[in-house]
Amino acid sequence: MDDNYYMQMALEQARMAGERNEIPIGAVVVCKGRVIARAHNLTETLNDPTAHAEMQAITAATEYLGGKYLADCTLYVTVEPCPMCAAALSWAQIPRIVYGADDPRRGYSLFSPSLLHPRTKVTKGVLASECSTLMTDFFKARRK
Repeated sequence: MDDNYYMQMALEQARMAGERNEIPIGAVVVCKGRVIARAHNLTETLNDPTAHAEMQAITAATEYLGGKYLADCTLYVTVEPCPMCAAALSWAQIPRIVYGADDPRRGYSLFSPSLLHPRTKVTKGVLASECSTLMTDFFKARRK
């Protein structure tokens, strides 16, 4: 299994979000080669501005593991995390984040690249075109 494989799973979650009229962002947490959490945005469904895909994935993964740290995990997310999600991922001490599309307006790197845990490694641009197209198409459809 490689980064593209798991990002495809995150894209499936993003598509599910879009079908629910949620911003199409999906996330998957992998721990020691096993998928332990899948999530997508639920901010509209739950009327909760913190119900981002990453936050949902963190909650599901920590519940699965029975602890608050994701020390042996990788998060795959279709769009660059926002500052809120980056800070939460820092608290969870996740060692690796892989994301698809950059978020030039609200991504954590625009505001504070140091939000992540100092040991967290970031891989960006995995299936970036597919992730970006999903977002662009969603917002184009909403403007009609």
